[in-house]
Amino acid sequence: MSTFGSPGPLPTTKPTPPQRGSFPLDHDGECKHVMTTYLACIKRVKGVNEDECRSLAKAYLACRMEHNLMAKDDFKNLGFKEKEQASTPKPTAEAGKGVKGELQW
Repeated sequence: MSTFGSPGPLPTTKPTPPQRGSFPLDHDGECKHVMTTYLACIKRVKGVNEDECRSLAKAYLACRMEHNLMAKDDFKNLGFKEKEQASTPKPTAEAGKGVKGELQW
C-alpha cells in the first residue's frame, strides 16, 4: 500500500497527571450554582481577571472543599493572595530610582 500524503510515524507522547491530582466531579450539583455564577462573570467581563470573578472562583473552591469534592487547602496555595492591610505603608521609591531588585525597562 502507498502512504502518499501521510506525515509518517508520529512521536509518542506520555500523558502527565495534573499537579494537584484528580478530584471527583460534582455529579450531584452541590456547587453548580456558584460555578454558573462564576462562568457568567467570566463571560460578562470577557475573560479579564476581575476582583468580582476572583471572589466567585474562591467561593467555588471553598464550596468544593466543604463538600469533599477536593482536598482542603489554604487559598494562598491555590493562587489567591491574602488581602493587604490598609495600615501597612507601601515602600516608596524616589522618582527615577525604583525599588531595590525591581527591573527597569
